[in-house]
Amino acid sequence: MRKGYLAAIIALAAAAAFSPYARTQNAPANGYGTQSASSPGLTLRDGWDRPVQDLLKPGEKPGPAPKHDISGTWEPSRGPGDGIQANGPHDMPYDGKPEHDPPYTPLGLKTLHEHKALFGYAAVLESLSNDPRNMCDPLGFPRADFYQVRHTQIMQDDRKVVILYEFEKRWRVIWTDGRELPKEIPQPRYYGYSVGKWIDDNTLEVNTVGTQGDEKVWLDETGRPASEAMHVIERFERVNKNLLQLTVTVDDPKMYTKPWVALNKFPMRLQSPEYDVTEMMCIPSEESAYYKEYGDQASGVESKPSK
Repeated sequence: MRKGYLAAIIALAAAAAFSPYARTQNAPANGYGTQSASSPGLTLRDGWDRPVQDLLKPGEKPGPAPKHDISGTWEPSRGPGDGIQANGPHDMPYDGKPEHDPPYTPLGLKTLHEHKALFGYAAVLESLSNDPRNMCDPLGFPRADFYQVRHTQIMQDDRKVVILYEFEKRWRVIWTDGRELPKEIPQPRYYGYSVGKWIDDNTLEVNTVGTQGDEKVWLDETGRPASEAMHVIERFERVNKNLLQLTVTVDDPKMYTKPWVALNKFPMRLQSPEYDVTEMMCIPSEESAYYKEYGDQASGVESKPSK
């Protein structure tokens, strides 16, 4: 499993560095859809101009969204690759364009430059990276929203919503029983403390505080920083039975001068109730075995001779 995991990471790094999509004016490096200034909604590339809301199977009708219900197994509407976001969150990729740079504080910019990421505009070789994820540390939050968003399971009852992420098989609880966020954080958590409230029949707003800060957690795959003072606001809007849109706003006064939107109505499509989500794990023992077999030329570790 780890060989496949690492091979995918290395291949993704190469693709991010050399893909023509990375140099396309309006496209994120993963080559999937982007917000168009000339269009009122999200559209697909490659000649497809149907709104995401219309991505249905032949003869399928979406039906109305159930009230106060975002449960189900969800996949990015434009395909699972749209959720990889290796070069940063979908709507704010780290591509060298000033309009995609968050409003860093001096500390935030300094911390960004200290992070050696495998992806993004300032990517480094694998052996030079200091990403905590390289050691199989938890992604943490909100990075879980910004990387490897594939099949996401959401379950809920009358007191809470539970989100199960495919990557690393992690989960987090969002309390919807009316409680407030903690005034004082008992202990920082990788996935923070989350409370949610329904702002209308089909939109759940979630506030999260108390996350781990630098150096344990990065904001995204490109090394953007996060501190323990971060406050994240998510909006899960169920447009109809089959479509869920996720908006994520980052408010971290230590690292950024003002809040900024990382994901803007990122579309996810409902899957069959029988869909079986596969494991996607980071396993240290398999990582070690990978390097013994394949080596790492950048660090001077040679691979085993072929038989």
